[in-house]
Amino acid sequence: MTYIDHVTLEVADTDAAHTFYETAFGPDIPVRLQSSEAATSGFRGFTLSLIVSQPANVNALFDAAVEAGATELKPASKSLWGYGGVVQAPDGTIWQIASSSKKDSGPPSRQVDEVVLLLGVEDVSASKKFYVDHGLTVAKGFGSKYVEFDGASTPVKLALYKRRGLAKVAGVSPEGSGSHRLVIGSDVEPFTDPDGFAWAKVTDPATER
Repeated sequence: MTYIDHVTLEVADTDAAHTFYETAFGPDIPVRLQSSEAATSGFRGFTLSLIVSQPANVNALFDAAVEAGATELKPASKSLWGYGGVVQAPDGTIWQIASSSKKDSGPPSRQVDEVVLLLGVEDVSASKKFYVDHGLTVAKGFGSKYVEFDGASTPVKLALYKRRGLAKVAGVSPEGSGSHRLVIGSDVEPFTDPDGFAWAKVTDPATER
């Protein structure tokens, strides 16, 4: 199974981004930072999701992110599927913070249970085939709208969503151009997918994390 060790976010100011993520989400999320001045505008075609166990944890992370300088895109609230909200980090990365539970079962914490990278793609079926050919295993899918790959033993799970649908979920316009400002670190040889998302090989994930 293809192993995603971390994602690298390309940012204009690494020191400021490091301070934000350390303050908002803590030191353990599988995110690295790299300086970049690559041109980018609008929606970058992806979101990152922090999955937690209860609404109180959503609120704790959401509030910490906003206090650290994030912009609220969607306030944390209940929905049919659970509870969650969306923020945009000062570097431009969009974060969904969510729980499938609608009720609290304990005191609030900022414990993150899963990190999910959602790529907004033009053709879910074609991208699904591309990724299966590159060693990923489909865990579940909903036709041509959404695909989730098996990530039971990987720090970052991967899912595919229609680009316009993902932008709608994030609360932003789907329009955007330029660099994704994202590199996916894994145990496979480097490649770039049909939508321009770049993958880089991590030689020894166990020691580089």
